[in-house]
Amino acid sequence: MTHTPATIVGFRDSTTLFADPIALRARAAADGYLFFKQLLPKTDVQALRDVMLDIIAERGWLDSGSARDRARVDAEAVANLESWGGTGVDEAAYRALQTHQTFQQFQHHPRLISLYETLFGEAVLPHPRTIARMMIPCPSFRPTPMHQDYIHIQGTRDTWTCWLPVGDVPRALGGLTVLHGSHALGVLTVRAAEGAGNLETNLCDVDLPWIEHDYEMGDVLTFNSCLLHKSLPHQQPDTVRLSCDFRFQPASEDIEAKSLVPHMQVAGWDDIYRDWPETALKYYWLQRGTPLSPWDESLHWQKERICD
Repeated sequence: MTHTPATIVGFRDSTTLFADPIALRARAAADGYLFFKQLLPKTDVQALRDVMLDIIAERGWLDSGSARDRARVDAEAVANLESWGGTGVDEAAYRALQTHQTFQQFQHHPRLISLYETLFGEAVLPHPRTIARMMIPCPSFRPTPMHQDYIHIQGTRDTWTCWLPVGDVPRALGGLTVLHGSHALGVLTVRAAEGAGNLETNLCDVDLPWIEHDYEMGDVLTFNSCLLHKSLPHQQPDTVRLSCDFRFQPASEDIEAKSLVPHMQVAGWDDIYRDWPETALKYYWLQRGTPLSPWDESLHWQKERICD
């Protein structure tokens, strides 16, 4: 008989552990995730949210009578929208975001860099491949299946994802849920699935709880690349859910070359940087000398597994 994991509502807040790096690292090693309440100033996140909503509004997908904090969609306008690569919007809209300086620079926020310097105990390399989800409810919408990020990014297993809710994201809006302690299971096999990434992890009879949370703007959830996670069902069919995935690793450890190119190769770095003023953040990773590791194609093999 298939075991149904328990569900816990609410993460443990690790904010107080900033002053105790040893305790912070111990919790990270035990749980596989860390949650920080209001780590980022709301005004900073709101600036990013405005950029994302402007891109959506310019295409006529937002309900013109909806307040920005609700971000309701025009159901008729999005009826034929195809979610490109699980991003929630079409290719042109995603390119507009990927080429926006506010979005590309957000992962360098001083509070994020400080978090990962404390966690790793050394210099931090933010991955240039930044990811956004502008999840507009439409017929092509599919939730993100259960998976481990390591399958998609490889390199060092000590890479951590920062999942950033760009606005308030209650559970009913389809926020992220994680399987507590599942990073200790190692790298698991996968099968084909619909939704972002197109792969789902095979998992049977694991006595670990899923943890759900009602996120507020400014909250940060971060987790190890082997921790299992997925999105919850989106139960507000008129509302956009905005979030970002930024990834960080110790600068001294290996990175896989695909993590150094823009997500979905939606644009080249020269296109992304074309209108930027001079800044040290242009091609910043080339200054680090981080060693590259080979891509392991075998991790993407598919094997159906039936739980008894």
